[in-house]
Amino acid sequence: MNRAGFGTRLFLASSLVVIGCVVSAAVVSVLIAPGLFHEHLRQAGIEEDSGLAAHIEMAFRGTLVPAWGIAALVAVLIALAVSWWLARRVDRSVGALAESAGDIARGRYDTRVDDAGLGREFADLADAVNELARRLGETESTRRRMLADLGHEMRTPIATIDSHIEALEDGVRTADADTIRVLRAGSQRLARLAEDINAVSRVQEGLDPIRPERTTTGALVTAALTAASAAYRDAGLDLQVDTDPDIVLTVDPARIGQVLGNLLDNARRHTPRGGSVTLRTGLAGDSVVVTVADSGEGIDPEHLPHVFDRFYRTDSARSSRDGGSGIGLTIVFALVQAHGGTVSAASDGPGTGAAFTVTLPTVGASEGSANLDA
Repeated sequence: MNRAGFGTRLFLASSLVVIGCVVSAAVVSVLIAPGLFHEHLRQAGIEEDSGLAAHIEMAFRGTLVPAWGIAALVAVLIALAVSWWLARRVDRSVGALAESAGDIARGRYDTRVDDAGLGREFADLADAVNELARRLGETESTRRRMLADLGHEMRTPIATIDSHIEALEDGVRTADADTIRVLRAGSQRLARLAEDINAVSRVQEGLDPIRPERTTTGALVTAALTAASAAYRDAGLDLQVDTDPDIVLTVDPARIGQVLGNLLDNARRHTPRGGSVTLRTGLAGDSVVVTVADSGEGIDPEHLPHVFDRFYRTDSARSSRDGGSGIGLTIVFALVQAHGGTVSAASDGPGTGAAFTVTLPTVGASEGSANLDA
């Protein structure tokens, strides 16, 4: 069964209200006006049964009834016209919202709803629908880009594993230590890629809980250095520390530890043997500033705005030769953002090293929150 539209029902309701008001006014007038009229005659000293009173009453009725009727008719017509106009505008606005919601449900995320000018509530509703469409569009674009990038990233280790297996089957290679090492490296890279994809997706979609607690920069740095020292020693790099260990801040230690670990790992992979990496912490106003600077390959200025993008690599400093998944810095960006902080990259160009700076509020913006909001 077809139901009347919202605009139609609004118009009918408004019409009933107007008609009810007119009828009520008429009834009240009939009941009250004669009494008031005769009271005024009495106060003027005119007898109600006199000819003068009858003439005055006839004149009153002959003037009041037509004037009141015309005024009531004009008021009803104006009210109905305004109600019809408003109902039409509301109907069009609601219809546009319903159509846009249907388009969004069908995957048309470029859909936008214009403000109908019906007030703050309708404007807020239109903004909410537009924001929903924008976020869904970004999510869909990210999903498609991630799947495309993931397919590209998996192609190299899969091809390497497949070629070595084929060589083993053809007898070209033997299952010696070198072959096993190559196969294991390929499988480990695929496993790391899967883990990082899952990690960044959960962070950006707010699926993992964050547990803020009071800690110090000294505790965070000590944990990060403990985890990274062996890899730095094997890589022949000098890891220097310049920190203020007594700065108190409220963060999730595990998450910020992951941030520091990824930044140190990124610096290690892009700094040649004999180079150095420096970890600094300090206080700037109400924020803690953490910088990881290396003397490595550096980054071309044109690539700096993109280093936190998923799978983004430059021709030199962000190549896949070092075994990175291309997602570590994306995870850093999402985790820092979830804590209400910022992260940036700086470099004077290839061969000059790079510095990554994290700024965190001493009292985390996410304190008391149950989930990451990335």
